[in-house]
Amino acid sequence: MTTVTVRWFAAAAEAAGAAQTVAHAPDGASAASVLASLTEGNERLGRIVASSSLLADGSALTDRDERLTATTLDVLPAFAGG
Repeated sequence: MTTVTVRWFAAAAEAAGAAQTVAHAPDGASAASVLASLTEGNERLGRIVASSSLLADGSALTDRDERLTATTLDVLPAFAGG
C-alpha cells in the first residue's frame, strides 16, 4: 500500500473542499487511478482534474497512466490570464 498526499490548488481545492487529501493506493497504482478514486462522485472535481496539470514530487507528470512512485501529487488547474 502506498500513501500519496494530493494537494489541490485553486478551483480543484474549492471543488474538493480541502487543500489536500491523503490517499492510500495499492502499490503500482497510477496517478490516474488515484485521482479517479478521489473524484468518484464529484463530477465537478473530475472535470477540473481532467484538464489540470500534475506535478509528482515537484516534477511535471505527463503520463497519468504510468506507475506513480511519488508521495506528493499536486493538481494545478488551468489559470486564466497567463
